[in-house]
Amino acid sequence: MGSNSKSLILFRHAKSDWEAEYSTDHQRPLAQRGINAAKAMGKLLADSGQLPDMVFCSTAVRAKQTLELASTEGGWRTKVDYTDDLYEANANSVIRFLSTIPNSIQCAMLVGHEPTWSSLAHLLIGGANIRFPTAAMSRIDFYYNDWRSVDVGCGQLRWLLQPRFFS
Repeated sequence: MGSNSKSLILFRHAKSDWEAEYSTDHQRPLAQRGINAAKAMGKLLADSGQLPDMVFCSTAVRAKQTLELASTEGGWRTKVDYTDDLYEANANSVIRFLSTIPNSIQCAMLVGHEPTWSSLAHLLIGGANIRFPTAAMSRIDFYYNDWRSVDVGCGQLRWLLQPRFFS
């Protein structure tokens, strides 16, 4: 992608611990397997040289932990904005959220949840059935230089990576 384009990295939170003590879904933490996967994916992204300019992360504990572990392990120095807009979101609300990203950001990462990420990828790339296992990451490119132009069917899936192949 050239300078007249945008890239979006979708990062699903890592495996959460259903057995842990938590009072609400929002507070559910990661399982040990999730901790290991988040670290592996963080290092993988850093090693690939494809770090985002900015990260927008769900406020759910499991999403925040995933991002913190990945960025620490990968040595990311990326600015982060934690937002409730990505918790319990649907694909259409996330497309609206994308239009609010400043155009100075060429590559944005969203850290969030299923089934939203599968639905969002499906819409953005014009209809493929994509499944996001825990801690999976994908990159979708857009041939636009304005986030407000991003809409259904205008993206190209560049890659989808699952931690089980790398950890």
